[in-house]
Amino acid sequence: MTFAILPMTFSHLDEIAELEQVCFSMPWSRASLQDELSNEYAVYYVAEDGDGRVAGYAGMHVVLDEAYITNVAVRPDARRNGVATALMRRLENIARGSGAVRMLLEVRESNSAARAAYEKLDFKAIAVRPRYYIRPTEDAVIYEKILKEDE
Repeated sequence: MTFAILPMTFSHLDEIAELEQVCFSMPWSRASLQDELSNEYAVYYVAEDGDGRVAGYAGMHVVLDEAYITNVAVRPDARRNGVATALMRRLENIARGSGAVRMLLEVRESNSAARAAYEKLDFKAIAVRPRYYIRPTEDAVIYEKILKEDE
């Protein structure tokens, strides 16, 4: 599968809102996604497939020296093609360029595919938030990637 990594724009919102419905039990609304486009701390990218459809998207907030991954979602038929990895690498490059010293994210404890993907990208599990998720209730595992060691 070929795809291009591009900044998220208003034209992507309908497809991303649909993707949220497919991927998450508590999806972000289209309005929430649209609000993120005007958030000065937010960075969002999409992976567009060869047909110009959204294959996946990812976003983060960069505040001071920390980058927090807010969302990563890939269309079911586009999974296992490097989409999430490419999106995460783009976010990491932006985080580094913004002076972030670490990246953080959380993921459902049962989401073994995502957890394996994050670990392959050198994220380390550092904590658990008990009962963080609902529908169903589940712990969140917090992951961290150090981008720059203290000098």
